[in-house]
Amino acid sequence: MNSESGKGRRVVVIGGGVAGSLASKFLQFDSDVTLIDPKEYFEITWASLRSMVEPSFAERSVINHKKYLQNGRVVTSPAVNITDTDVMTADGLVFGYDYLVIATGHNDVLPITRQEKLSQYQAEYEKIKSSESILIVGGGPSGVELAAEIAVDFPEKKVTLVHNGPRLLEFVGQKAADKAFDWLKSRKVEMLLNQRVDLNSASDGNKTYRTSGGETIHADCYFLCTGKPLSSEWLKGTGLKDNLDGKGRLMVDEYLRVKDHKNVFAIGDITDVPEMKQGYIAEKHASVATKNIKLLMSGGNEKKMSTYKPGSDIAIISLGRKDSVAQFPFMTVSGCVPGLIKSKDLFVGKTRKARGLDPNIVEP
Repeated sequence: MNSESGKGRRVVVIGGGVAGSLASKFLQFDSDVTLIDPKEYFEITWASLRSMVEPSFAERSVINHKKYLQNGRVVTSPAVNITDTDVMTADGLVFGYDYLVIATGHNDVLPITRQEKLSQYQAEYEKIKSSESILIVGGGPSGVELAAEIAVDFPEKKVTLVHNGPRLLEFVGQKAADKAFDWLKSRKVEMLLNQRVDLNSASDGNKTYRTSGGETIHADCYFLCTGKPLSSEWLKGTGLKDNLDGKGRLMVDEYLRVKDHKNVFAIGDITDVPEMKQGYIAEKHASVATKNIKLLMSGGNEKKMSTYKPGSDIAIISLGRKDSVAQFPFMTVSGCVPGLIKSKDLFVGKTRKARGLDPNIVEP
């Protein structure tokens, strides 16, 4: 099939996270779409910390790809190579494409099935419940939100958060970080900044950890909430290696096409678009890229493609079930008013709806 004339309709999407899942859904009735992902499900990642204190929450936030992609092919295996015409997976399958969407986001070691993922949340909940003291390593959004979830649902637990930077939440402004710090402090969370913790320093049974600042922390269990690397290392052995910038991100043009590749798009965290890496932004990428693919598939004029313009950075960090800190371009607010925006449902209903699913009902 000659894709230049718009006849080629085979689209391969690599990565089933926020961006890849939505792109696949948008394309499923206009193309022959294949979604390649190492796991069988899409997870609403920003809801994961609530699921650790309320495992049933994950029933709505962990969604099998086949639920929203009923008219596409789901391949459960990591992609390992790309040529100008094909994608190869780790289990030796080869898929030809006319258009390619790379949405591999960040690297994480995750269970393959939805059921295993739900069981993992149950196990983490049991771990929190049975511990009197908990150590959280990392003061980015995950560490802060997990500390807040535990402080609200289990106020009797002793929570210590260790962060190697000078302040929490380095991806937002000082004001938002200070508000989160004060909120956690008021909930008796102990925070140690500018320190690292040696997780191997606790000998069997004694559960006492040493920090680089010479402090000792007693904790019955710990959670590692440090940043994950981008999932682009595998691209270094492919024809796209020259399209990676120094940070391992794929360089894209204003149409979200990988530079010098007319039929290859990249969306989500893997791109070098100068903006905050957030879920709602990854969804905007999916919308722009799929519009452009549909236009090209139907033989439309390249000049009519939609451009992606980074918007203003908005960040909402939820602090338990009612409160949050929200940073908007002109102001930073905290408390229960911004909390109404995100903290109660964590956008789970909205995110399910965008994929054509009932916002409330859990699929059997």
